This record gives sequence, structure tokens and C-alpha cells, in this order.
Amino acid sequence: MDFYRKGYQIYCEACEQYGMPSMNFHLYIKQLTEEQLNAFNEHRKEVDFFDVVHP
Repeated sequence: MDFYRKGYQIYCEACEQYGMPSMNFHLYIKQLTEEQLNAFNEHRKEVDFFDVVHP
């Protein structure tokens, strides 16, 4: 589950940015499709890579 934690953080930030309520972590894992989970994790990897390259 730790694999999805940073993706969940990205999801929560996106919800906050658009003024939408976010679901809790349990629902995040249970309700999102595998494609959606993977999309948030891909974005997380891009953000992590950018932070390493441009500290």
C-alpha cells in the first residue's frame, strides 16, 4: 500500500486545487480503477524525478 501513498497525496492536492472534497485512502484504493491509480503513480514518479533533477 505504501506504493500508492504518494499517488494519494497527488490526488488530494489535485482535489484541493479544484475545490473538490477528496475521499479517504481506503476509498481511494477501493474505488479508483487500476488505470486511475497508475496515472496518479506515474505523475508521482514524474514529480519525484523533477525534484531530483531540479532540487
